[in-house]
Amino acid sequence: MQKLWGGRFSKQTDTSAEDFTASVQFDYRLASYDIQGSIAHTRMLKKCEILTEREESLIIEGLNGIQQDIQTNNFLFDPQLEDVHMNIEHALIQRIGEVGKKLHTARSRNDQIALDTRLYLREELKQIITLNSSFQSAILSIAEKNIEIIMPGHTHLQHAEPVLFAHHIMAYFWMSERDRQRFIDCLKKINILPLGACALAGTSLPIDREYTANLLDFPGVTENSIDTVSDRDYILEFLSAASICMMHLSRLSEELIIWSTHEYRWVDIDEAFCTGSSIMPQKKNPDICELTRGKTGRVYGNLFNLLTLMKSLPLSYNRDMQEDKEPLFDTVDTLKQCLCIYSRLITSLKINAERMKLSIAMDSSWATEMANYLVRKGIPFRQAHHISGRIVAANRDVSEWTLQELQEFSELFENDIFDVIKPEYGINQKNSAGGTSSKQVKKQIEEAKKVFSDASDAEKRLPGA
Repeated sequence: MQKLWGGRFSKQTDTSAEDFTASVQFDYRLASYDIQGSIAHTRMLKKCEILTEREESLIIEGLNGIQQDIQTNNFLFDPQLEDVHMNIEHALIQRIGEVGKKLHTARSRNDQIALDTRLYLREELKQIITLNSSFQSAILSIAEKNIEIIMPGHTHLQHAEPVLFAHHIMAYFWMSERDRQRFIDCLKKINILPLGACALAGTSLPIDREYTANLLDFPGVTENSIDTVSDRDYILEFLSAASICMMHLSRLSEELIIWSTHEYRWVDIDEAFCTGSSIMPQKKNPDICELTRGKTGRVYGNLFNLLTLMKSLPLSYNRDMQEDKEPLFDTVDTLKQCLCIYSRLITSLKINAERMKLSIAMDSSWATEMANYLVRKGIPFRQAHHISGRIVAANRDVSEWTLQELQEFSELFENDIFDVIKPEYGINQKNSAGGTSSKQVKKQIEEAKKVFSDASDAEKRLPGA
């Protein structure tokens, strides 16, 4: 088969080299974006009088026909034609004849692939942002339904202070909100037209990049042709944001796995999101959570894959950069799947309020509030901390102490100390902004609803929406 670039070559490409260099087996996913970009490029060439009206019509009609064939699975991608671009161009020439060879005027596969991946990521990011919002909605819902449930807060995986479950789970809402903001910021960096940079130096033909940008709903064009074709930082930024998002999902997964164990029994994960054992009939395994935790490492790997690929490439384009697509596609697919299933899993989660509160009954998470009690009596905090710590060290259930026994540690203790050490008291004393008191958590949920509502409106104005 004669290559579209074969004029300079006198030998056929070795079959092993064809197999090694082919990318159509994965970049075929960009076909619709490639055609979208080619149609806009054709219209621009006609506007600039590089193509005639009839040539424009023939090329666009041919491209639309190819698009229809692809959508109906009637298009055969040929690895001998290397990539999605050359497969489509070859099919166009076969379909409309010599005029099809004019399509590639004033562009290169270098700026063409940069356009395709930007169009692809722009579309996928809009879907990811919507899925992220659904996940946030699920968190808001479960927080609001369980607003008064008390649980032990942890540091170092040790009981620390009592908190409201709603306060704990809302931490993931705000993590997810920052993820959403990162994705929106990625979208801004992606949404700029690379087409017209050509191979690396631009073109001497009289093109109109701004016109093409307008057709494809890009607010502007890239400023340096070498930078345009030689960097993939817009993909790296997405992979980084995706890795952070997956890290948050993995942390939540870890907690749900622990909380659903027989020792804890704080939550019940719906059977629809669990699997069983092939040998142990009683098992109900939190496989969705475990797989999400596992897939996080896979997304991290995709990020480091591309970072390593790009770290020592001289300007401008190098064929190494063909390897950017598989980690990109895999990350998009993985992240979308995890966000989608987690929205449903969280919505169906059942919280065992009694077990959560019972786990506080025999601990010493009252100690900080006891120290604060003494501070309000005028004792310096370090001294109050020491007194409370000595009582903890006695290793007795606090309900067993008498007032007289406590007064041996400090005469400032009065009968009201027994109310102070109740978890409800400590929780509702945490009334500083962002604290765990019922008042602050309800305020936080209302603020989150406002953020969520504003985000929903903003999503309707995303590029290309």
